[in-house]
Amino acid sequence: MGTMRKSQTVQMGVFLLFLATSLAAQEKQALFIGNSYTYFWNLPHTVEAMCDAMDFPLEAKQSTIGGANLGQHWRSDRELTSLQKLRDSDWDFVVLQDFSMSAIETPDSLYRYAKLWIKEIQADGAKPLMYMTWAREWNPLMINKIRTGYEQVANEAGADIVPVGLVWQRARELRPDLPLYSPDGSHPSPLGTYLTACAFYSVMSGKTPVGVPGVLRTRGADGETILLNIVGGGEARFCQQVVEEVLTRYGIL
Repeated sequence: MGTMRKSQTVQMGVFLLFLATSLAAQEKQALFIGNSYTYFWNLPHTVEAMCDAMDFPLEAKQSTIGGANLGQHWRSDRELTSLQKLRDSDWDFVVLQDFSMSAIETPDSLYRYAKLWIKEIQADGAKPLMYMTWAREWNPLMINKIRTGYEQVANEAGADIVPVGLVWQRARELRPDLPLYSPDGSHPSPLGTYLTACAFYSVMSGKTPVGVPGVLRTRGADGETILLNIVGGGEARFCQQVVEEVLTRYGIL
């Protein structure tokens, strides 16, 4: 009897080890490269929590600093280590977010450095995702040049786009009352970050965001639960439906 129990214990241990290894292998790895449009309200961890809640395990890391552009990330200016982070780990997704006005003010820089990054990311075996940002609150027409700049690079370099700017545009058309912006009219509010995260979840998973929870949590290093975002049911469903509509029209879903 003792021998049988010992054998069963060993078999259970082997099964649990296999299960843990299998789950770890299924977890996707994402690196977000950008600036405050990425780290405001902790977009990477919000995407991570959203993916985990929808049974699409993801671990998200970031390399960000306020006002940075892709050229600074590429050259390792301002003590940035984005290239090193890319090369030091195996990533499934690498998100590229240039300075929010780059497509309008410095399109040549966006074109040059985005293509360099995309080539490097593809050589590393990861999928590059271009994070198309949104227009400033006071000038919705900015989205036209932003869209053109990002689509030109992505089409030529063979990268995918997360069309966040188009999602924001549609949300503003349907619900101009929604507070997507922080008071500066540029950066996202918590609701704006939730809307953005829904788009990233859908592009990364290939699934509709409809049904994603409005309350998103993570755990700190000490194991305590940390609330990342709290969006009411009605607003959460609206954000999910807008993302589904735009990504379907864009050919992603």
